[in-house]
Amino acid sequence: KRSFVSLCIPLMLILCFTAVASAGPTIDGILKKKVLVIGTSASYPPLSYKTKNGTVLGLDIDLAKLMATSMGVKLKIEVIPFDELIPALEKGKIDMILSCMTITPDRNLRIAYVGPYFLSGQSLLTTKDIALNINGPADVNNPKFSIAVPRGTTTEMIAKKMLPQAKLVIVKSNDEALDLLKSKSVKAMMSDYPYVMVEAFRYKDKGFVANPPFSTEPIGIGVRQDDPLLVNWLGNFLNMLNNDGLLKLLTQRWVNDSSWIADLP
Repeated sequence: KRSFVSLCIPLMLILCFTAVASAGPTIDGILKKKVLVIGTSASYPPLSYKTKNGTVLGLDIDLAKLMATSMGVKLKIEVIPFDELIPALEKGKIDMILSCMTITPDRNLRIAYVGPYFLSGQSLLTTKDIALNINGPADVNNPKFSIAVPRGTTTEMIAKKMLPQAKLVIVKSNDEALDLLKSKSVKAMMSDYPYVMVEAFRYKDKGFVANPPFSTEPIGIGVRQDDPLLVNWLGNFLNMLNNDGLLKLLTQRWVNDSSWIADLP
């Protein structure tokens, strides 16, 4: 299927990063176990999602595969609810977070971030008829407008800040928010723009459309605070992918090519 690692990886990329010796606690643990453990919610296509057969794929997963290859270790993907990812990282259950996670000041007080490696924003998924009357946040900021919002996300934070008068229905996940929209229990759902675009494409038959994003958000890799060398390693890793044009190519494969959507449940 789709594996970015199968593309040609410059030899310099591997040579530069396989020789990580006597590093910080996270890198030491990765090299000792010979396994890189990545945490993701697998609920934000095209960055990370589950296919019909349960395989986890996406831009984040391809990045993780490149990291593991560069370290000379195996990759293990742990699927964890989004609002439990940071606690899992803090407890050492995972080595880093790759899950379409926005870099925010509050989160950055708890964990370190590397990036951004992707830019997103908050958008509404709704029907064509409703979308025609939405020119901006002010048009939905009233008690009669119900919006499903995934809990523990920047979506929830921004919705509460930008739409304090709207009827916000806080749910566990994007999937639950989408189900409410499909059943017409809410007028819209709010989430990251790439996710909203994907669902608008998938459910064209229901008349769903994506509104232009209300915000711009940097997406980063989350790691624990106690390993500055890992932060340095990841920064150099992303810089090399940027300089070689590999990150741009990887992003284009997932954002511009919609063939993978057929694999969604």
